[in-house]
Amino acid sequence: MREPLTIHPIRHRWLLILLLGIATVFVSPKLSRAQSNDATDLSIELVDPKVLRVCADPRNLPFSNDKGEGFENKLAEFFAAKLQKKLDYMYFPQATGFVRMTLAAHRCDVIMGFPQGDELVQGTNPYYRTAYALVAKQGSGLEDVATLEDQRLKNKHIGIVAGTPPATNMAVNGLMANAKPYPLMIDTRLDSSAEAMITDLTSGQIDAGILWGPMAGFYAKRANPPLHVTPLVKETTGPKLAYRIGMGVRPADQNWKRQLNRLIQENQPAINKVLLDFGVPLLDENDQPIGAVAATKSP
Repeated sequence: MREPLTIHPIRHRWLLILLLGIATVFVSPKLSRAQSNDATDLSIELVDPKVLRVCADPRNLPFSNDKGEGFENKLAEFFAAKLQKKLDYMYFPQATGFVRMTLAAHRCDVIMGFPQGDELVQGTNPYYRTAYALVAKQGSGLEDVATLEDQRLKNKHIGIVAGTPPATNMAVNGLMANAKPYPLMIDTRLDSSAEAMITDLTSGQIDAGILWGPMAGFYAKRANPPLHVTPLVKETTGPKLAYRIGMGVRPADQNWKRQLNRLIQENQPAINKVLLDFGVPLLDENDQPIGAVAATKSP
């Protein structure tokens, strides 16, 4: 499951970077020549400069799957067309070891969605901002609940993915006694906490659920009848629940990062349209929802 997590720096990280830098100077004069001759040469940064190689989960909708049905798949297709490259994937479950086995192992060159500030990769500029959201049935009386401090949530059975930031907010507000937890770390090839939570919500086993914004919007839109989604941006206690999302590249890949930043800047309206089509609740920097009309305007 894709959730914004706080990752501690890798042990001995700076020593490793120093050793890699020394190895580059003494072992690869070709690299130094390439950098001096062409500052935008990506052949030394990418696995294959003619191919957009994406690190992705094979079963993690709405983000990605091996059928190309997620919004990160659609964005990858869009970027590949803009770059005039072929598109290829390195699929690996989004769980412990994902970055190590994909991006860090040079099996691919970009992770299409990564929280800003996560130190496990180098992030591009963010291309969307969203928040954890409360999902409830239409007509439940919880549709306009905008904060976990709301007294209408008292004694309600609320689904929560264990270990995610809103679990802390729920605990602060005394909502954990009746909560139903769902696992954070799962094998996405076999299970989906988001799907399980939405199933429980539609069947009446829980009264509401809290999911990361893209998951909340995607599954709420697919439900019959559709469910109501409220981004939780008015919390006064606990950790922040809104995050900026960019793309992840290797720390050394500066030219590649700059190229992706240009693509994001030049194509933000088209990116927004893809996200909104998948139900992602987009937010501006003032926590206001970004609707379809505003999202398609050039900055």
